[in-house]
Amino acid sequence: MNEKNQFKPYIPAEKVTPEITVTSIIMGVLLAVVFGAANAYLGLRVGMTVSASIPAAVIAMGVIRVIMRKNSILESNFVQTVGSAGESLAAGAIFTLPALFLWAAEGKMDKPGIVEITLIALLGGLLGVFFMVPLRNALIVKEHGILPYPEGTACAEVLLAGEEGGANASTVFAGMGFAAAFKFIIDGLKAVPSEVSLRVKGYAGEIGTQIYPAVFSVGYICGPRISSYMFAGGVFSWLVMIPVIVFFGEQLTLYPGTVPIGQMFAEGGASAIWSSYIRYIGAGALAAGGIISLIKSLPLIVRTFRDAMKSMKGVGAAGNARTAQDLSMKIVLLSIAVCTVLVWLVPAIPVTLLGAIIVVIFGFFFATVSSRMVGLVGSSNNPVSGMAIATLLIATIILKVTGDGGVHGMQGAIAIGSIICIVAAIAGDTSQDLKTGYLLGATPKKQQIGEVIGVVASALAIGGTLYLLDTAWGFGSKELGAPQATLMKMIIEGVMGGNLPWTLVFIGVFMAIIIEILGIPVLPFAIGVYLPVQLNACIMVGGLVRLVFDKMKKEEEEKKRIISDGILFCSGMIAGEGLVGILLALLAVGGIDGMLDISGKLPLSEAAFNVASIIVFILIILSVLKFSVWKKTKKSE
Repeated sequence: MNEKNQFKPYIPAEKVTPEITVTSIIMGVLLAVVFGAANAYLGLRVGMTVSASIPAAVIAMGVIRVIMRKNSILESNFVQTVGSAGESLAAGAIFTLPALFLWAAEGKMDKPGIVEITLIALLGGLLGVFFMVPLRNALIVKEHGILPYPEGTACAEVLLAGEEGGANASTVFAGMGFAAAFKFIIDGLKAVPSEVSLRVKGYAGEIGTQIYPAVFSVGYICGPRISSYMFAGGVFSWLVMIPVIVFFGEQLTLYPGTVPIGQMFAEGGASAIWSSYIRYIGAGALAAGGIISLIKSLPLIVRTFRDAMKSMKGVGAAGNARTAQDLSMKIVLLSIAVCTVLVWLVPAIPVTLLGAIIVVIFGFFFATVSSRMVGLVGSSNNPVSGMAIATLLIATIILKVTGDGGVHGMQGAIAIGSIICIVAAIAGDTSQDLKTGYLLGATPKKQQIGEVIGVVASALAIGGTLYLLDTAWGFGSKELGAPQATLMKMIIEGVMGGNLPWTLVFIGVFMAIIIEILGIPVLPFAIGVYLPVQLNACIMVGGLVRLVFDKMKKEEEEKKRIISDGILFCSGMIAGEGLVGILLALLAVGGIDGMLDISGKLPLSEAAFNVASIIVFILIILSVLKFSVWKKTKKSE
């Protein structure tokens, strides 16, 4: 408590500066939609998303401080508060909702409407914000100095270093521009193949790499450790398991395959074996990994919930200072009640009264857990997928036992899982943003309003984004594997009595247990098993570039600047590729994409095309070096 009393934010409580302005709302909404759409595209490709808080803060500074000549740090903070909500809502939505499209493609149900998707995303996002409001004093104020909130603190540091805002913002925009150009060359013009693969005659294994800037950027941002675990999983599945399956089963027809394995491999290569067998093993490993991470976190989860409930006893005693004002508890409780009733009564949402009760109980519990856990271990290590898997398992079992089975039960289970997943993601994001605001001296009430604005804006956009991407390429396709949503679909089908290849799933489960015993993080390895090795290899290249940066023999301050610029450039590349991906989806839906394709008009051999791909990949790496290691700074000039 003494530490709390001694803490003085950057902007004192008695000083009032602009926060909610027309500029900050418009910029925040634009960034929420942009980063939400970009992260939806990224998550559907690689099964993971990245935080948008720091890039949003840097862009806000670049516009507000440099272009508009306004010295308003809290206005910039409001922009990143609104903008980052879009990324978090997209993460929660794309991990679950595409399962409805996958079932529709199989003819099990009608395709979900945009209104249904929008309402599920909106209600989940609003519940995530409102559940977090009464926790702010307990977790952000009383636990200051105990809970570090790494991303929230880093975002505050970036905003405090505002005098470099112009240069940093230009780095993000440069990343967006370069990635947009590369993506258009690779997938728009199809001037070079999107991946290069190597096969050895007589051996069924395959290795290679994609050359996408966003996938490379994921590896750079995650770092070499996580990237290497994912790559190891990919190597194990594509260079060990696939050859074993082909070697021993060449003459056999094994479920869920419908032709002999040898014929399948001859016609479709290693990808056909991966699609028919490996992804089920990977799904089992992913599910087990999510549950293991949840079990390991259980003591912390229980302690977190207990401590938060104790701390909330003094929630009304925060004081009347500007920096202690939250949304009115009457408004918060009324909003939670209204959202819960809407989850139950709105016809577009296939959730019964029992399902709505499950949403409130699990929602508040996981919002509390998520808000505190991101304070301890950061957003990237928050086991949101584990929480979603646990919720899905319990909700599906309850629905089945109470007679709500079949198609309606499956729809209800995925709707409940989606809302809980979005609640956990948004609650974690809100707590990080409120930590940033606490350090800077923002008004909590205004930040909470900003989160609501960001949730509404991105919820209105996510339905159209999912429909567009599904219409252009289809979820579960090579372009959009939707790994997390496919996993959630398998879990529900398994519990409801679907015909899953349980042997393959349990192979994955026990593989995950062995990996855990060996002390290797299960989830990144399992994601590596589940995803194509070419994608994992591209992530690994990004991780290796980051490793080189980490090991550089330079002054600590200069090394920190280089790594930070690399992260900003890569964040921009993710946004740039995501936006061009959305644009190409529009062209595909309109039937115009074929007019851009020049692959058949270039008189090059297959070997020459592969060399061209490698050259483009090298140019992507060089562009990162140009805006980090080789970037001219005021000091060097």
